[in-house]
Amino acid sequence: MTAINETPISVTSHGHGEEDHRLFGFIVFLLSESVIFISFFVGYIVYKLSATDWLPPGVEGLEIHDPAINTVVLVSSSGVIYLAERFLHKENLWGFRFFWLLTMAMGSYFLYGQAVEWQSLEFGFTSGVYGGIFYLLTGFHGLHVLTGVLLQGVMLGRSFLPNNYAGGQYGVEATSWFWHFVDVIWIILFGLIYLWQ
Repeated sequence: MTAINETPISVTSHGHGEEDHRLFGFIVFLLSESVIFISFFVGYIVYKLSATDWLPPGVEGLEIHDPAINTVVLVSSSGVIYLAERFLHKENLWGFRFFWLLTMAMGSYFLYGQAVEWQSLEFGFTSGVYGGIFYLLTGFHGLHVLTGVLLQGVMLGRSFLPNNYAGGQYGVEATSWFWHFVDVIWIILFGLIYLWQ
């Protein structure tokens, strides 16, 4: 077990007796991101229910097998990143690094799977309303997955610095929350786009 000289994160302490509003600010950020995604979801539903020809010409539906596998991988990564956090709380840096890196690998696998799917599709961004909304929703979410993987890379690198997490674990906690958010959004997206065709 590796000692990491860390102090528990607290929403009421941030040195010098000042309140720590970082976590509250991050929650507000996630709520604002939720509003954006909800707007996209509502737009998707409205267009789908009102369109006479929803799918592009020649397209009968989306293949679901590979996206389902990608979904299982991405959603499972929420459990993996939770394990990484638990190891960090126990001051076990090697356990933290292993599960954190595994989370990054799972997120990268999801992005790879999405890229492969995009290349195999028979329609593009300009293929009617459906094509535009499909690529907008999956692409915007993919951008969030990429951001999450990059943030995880920063936190992983930080674990190798001297006195790592001496000021608390806010960065790890915020990154983990962001990852859970990304997973929840994808579950909704998968239901809307792939299951409700």
